[in-house]
Amino acid sequence: MKYRYDKFTLEADKDIIFEIMEGEGRELVIRAKNRLLSVNVYSQNYVNPPIPTGYTYVCGEWNNGFVIQRDADGSQFVWVPVGSLDEDGTLDGENFSEKFGRRNYQGDMFSKREFHEELEGEVQEQLESVKKYGGFYISRYNISESAEGAPQSVKGVMPKVNVNFNEAKASAALLENGEELKSHLVLGAEYDSVLAWLIKSGAKSRELIVENSTAWGNHWNTDGGSQTVVATGSSEDWCANGIYDLAGNVDEWTQEENGRSLRVVRGGNYYYDGYNCPISYRCAINPFRDYNNTSYRIALWIK
Repeated sequence: MKYRYDKFTLEADKDIIFEIMEGEGRELVIRAKNRLLSVNVYSQNYVNPPIPTGYTYVCGEWNNGFVIQRDADGSQFVWVPVGSLDEDGTLDGENFSEKFGRRNYQGDMFSKREFHEELEGEVQEQLESVKKYGGFYISRYNISESAEGAPQSVKGVMPKVNVNFNEAKASAALLENGEELKSHLVLGAEYDSVLAWLIKSGAKSRELIVENSTAWGNHWNTDGGSQTVVATGSSEDWCANGIYDLAGNVDEWTQEENGRSLRVVRGGNYYYDGYNCPISYRCAINPFRDYNNTSYRIALWIK
């Protein structure tokens, strides 16, 4: 028995949209999609960064380093206004049309076999948060340990090194783990969004990001640099938009990986020059090994 209706209604939550198209023959295809994940819409309120509960504003403006401080331990984080960026990032490794995403600065290969970062779990959650607020927070300093062994982002202490990928990821998640606010090891999409912001804001030239980062980091050939790890925030010359030591000193674990299940570190370190290992260079290393020149950073997720 067949029924004929004059109309039909599709209902869904506010973040769901419907795509209607013709299928094969006389078939009508109706596909539901999450608006946050399918439409490149970012909040324009990135000029008013949210301040999570338990944090206090320290200094800076939204476009040059808006800094907040964690009341519990003094850890500081810097706002990255993703909504102000160009749409040249990727989340799927194929389409470079997102403000939040990885960038192809070094002619890198983005695929299942090369560098990749799946749009799921923390990546998907952070994408939704970034679109909601227009940006995210990243630790102002390389992560160090408090006297109690807790992760912290503070100035004037030695960064945590000799830490493998799994240890760094687990430690990063300890800083914040509430329903409204969580912390995680920096994603490849976050790292490249930071670099895109430095270029877009004029804080650093593309050349200093892509070709040679010697001038603004603790590299062995930097004037004033050192052939060893130094304390976080040791030089104002190594600061960009309120973030210290992105280039040089210690390279940083990210959650990006390649087809051989190696994990990616970014930023370069004191042992190499800033020409062969500029800040945008991807270096894939063994995630199970500890390295005395490798640390990490933390990003915040806001519900």
